[in-house]
Amino acid sequence: MRIWGKIWKDNRLLKDITYERPDDDTRTHIIFDSLTFFCHEFDLAVPLWLDKNIKEFKRDKKTRFRQDNFNEQIEFDFLELEVLDEYEES
Repeated sequence: MRIWGKIWKDNRLLKDITYERPDDDTRTHIIFDSLTFFCHEFDLAVPLWLDKNIKEFKRDKKTRFRQDNFNEQIEFDFLELEVLDEYEES
C-alpha cells in the first residue's frame, strides 16, 4: 500500500511525503502506522480520527485533518492522507 501525506496552507502544498508498505498487515493498521509516520516526519502530534474522517476515508480513500483534529495549535490549514495504491495479494 502507498499513502501520500500532504500539508496544505492557503491552497498551497507545503510538504509531502509518501509511505509505502507491503500489505502484510490489516489495512487499518497500515493506515494508522502511516499517520504516525507522517506526523513524525512533519514533527506533529498525531491528530484524532473523528467520525467525519472515517467516513471520508471509507468513501474517497483520503481525508483531511484540520485544527479540530489536533490538541495543539497548527500552522497550516490541514494534513491530508490519500491512498495512492493498494496492492493485490498474490
